[in-house]
Amino acid sequence: MTLRCASSIRSLARLGFTLGLLAALAACASKQLRLPAPGEQNADKFLFDRGTESLTAHHWLDAREYFRRLVDTFPQSPYRQDAKLGIGDSYLGENRVDSDILAANEFREFLTFFPLNARADYAQYKLALAQVRQMLAPQRDQTATHDALRELDTFVKNYPTSQLLPEVLKLQREAKDRLSESEFRIGLQYFRAKFYPGAIPRFKGIVETDPMYTHRDEVYYYLAESYYLSKQTAEAIPYYDRIVEEFAVSEYLEKAKARLAELKH
Repeated sequence: MTLRCASSIRSLARLGFTLGLLAALAACASKQLRLPAPGEQNADKFLFDRGTESLTAHHWLDAREYFRRLVDTFPQSPYRQDAKLGIGDSYLGENRVDSDILAANEFREFLTFFPLNARADYAQYKLALAQVRQMLAPQRDQTATHDALRELDTFVKNYPTSQLLPEVLKLQREAKDRLSESEFRIGLQYFRAKFYPGAIPRFKGIVETDPMYTHRDEVYYYLAESYYLSKQTAEAIPYYDRIVEEFAVSEYLEKAKARLAELKH
């Protein structure tokens, strides 16, 4: 079993009875749909247009039902692949964890069946976004963050010229920051317990694996302090120096300058 498959299974397991609830809601929505007459020409376009209108109006259930009917009923329609994306977008629009999981599955299926579609980059972006939304707080398990980062990395690798790349890079930075902050909090616990042999590897690991971490000044400071307080002053100085060199504004700037003045004179 691949990591991606295992991740999907874990995600689906979290849905529970919600799937039944969503099905019931979809059934209610379908009673209000404006459907094409039997045998009507361009019925697939009718469904696609109504789905698009509903999506724009944030009528997520209606949009999903229109798109679903198109996908299931018109396998040769030129609108079918875009309708598949519309289903995923309708789930994302609901902005709930269970819907994000279902959205991820829709976009993943799209990429599996239509990898050469002109909008494959859009599908990969939305798949990554659905995963980012499932990330937990830094103090909690970071499995979902790793899953999100994998999808973001896939986008950067496969679609380097996409117009969506800037937004993906923002999300990638967010995911990396989440992982680094999680590691930092563990290191800080060791630091506060004065267990510097435990703190130093955590802080140093962030510096090495995520050199552009948004709050790296904080990491530099506590890494330097860990070395300083464990009597390894030669190792501390370069990290105090980094704060001074890289940050014109930082709450640790004056503290770093004070330590350097102490250690260099």
